[in-house]
Amino acid sequence: MTTDAKILLALRESAGGVSGAALADELRITRAAIWSRIEELRALGYQIEAAPHSGYRLAGEPDVLFADDLAARLAGAGVIGRDVRVFEETTSTNDVAEKLARDGAAEGVVIFAESQSRGRGRLGRQWLSPPRQGLWFSILLRPLLRPQETTQLTVMAATALRRAISHETSLEVKIKWPNDILIGGKKVAGILTEMSAELDRVRHVILGIGVDVNQQAGDFPPELRRSATSLRMECGVAVSRAALAAAALRELDADYERLRAGKFGAVADEWENFCATLGGNVTVQIGDERFHGRAEALDETGALLLRTEHGRLKTIHGGDVLPEKRP
Repeated sequence: MTTDAKILLALRESAGGVSGAALADELRITRAAIWSRIEELRALGYQIEAAPHSGYRLAGEPDVLFADDLAARLAGAGVIGRDVRVFEETTSTNDVAEKLARDGAAEGVVIFAESQSRGRGRLGRQWLSPPRQGLWFSILLRPLLRPQETTQLTVMAATALRRAISHETSLEVKIKWPNDILIGGKKVAGILTEMSAELDRVRHVILGIGVDVNQQAGDFPPELRRSATSLRMECGVAVSRAALAAAALRELDADYERLRAGKFGAVADEWENFCATLGGNVTVQIGDERFHGRAEALDETGALLLRTEHGRLKTIHGGDVLPEKRP
């Protein structure tokens, strides 16, 4: 953890203030060096007050993603979030994570971008990523899974992300299989899973996540306004992106630990409790094929079990789930 991250952590843990002398002793640097770092943090937009008797106190913070700040919020992270990197702009955070994966980076590294010029969703769709309005990030994982089991990671990510959004906003949040997060039936977040694998083992997986946080209705193109929303539109107030980012990474790390411990069943049970897909009649489109039936459950790999109109139970590993419109 950097000096700035340690200072921010200490400020958050001492709401009443912390003296420069105490910070200097803890970090083993001079009080002058503490003052210099405080000035740098102020230049970034952190409102740090100083008083003779109470010392330094964090009074406010900017709406920016700052790697040291996220590291401070995530002190003690297990795997996901132990290495956080923030870019002002990228083509896609998945592209950066993929390069890191090829270069041998350890799993758990998280890439955030304040904006993406070519953000993407499933099936090659574009994901709009306007500057400083949402969370656009990717996570590099190296799970001990077979390729057909990687749907578990999408289920894990959706469960953790739903929980983080719910905790931070108190909104009712649902999951649509396989990768969408919904509020009031409208999409507020999505998950893109990209994998590199051999026949029987996974080399690495990139989890790409996009969350629409502080957009207003006019920020969405007309064709998306009926199907998309943001947390701000649903809450009526702006949401702290840094706080939500930290909450999401904490929940993702906790669920990844459950998955690595062989407890995917517990994650799947939670997923099913908040899934808007299960129990309903749906149409699943896979390429040029469409299947109609009732979405019944997940199997042990995270695939959707669909009871078709002919009574057969079909296992669906991927595809688009559409509402059933037929009589």
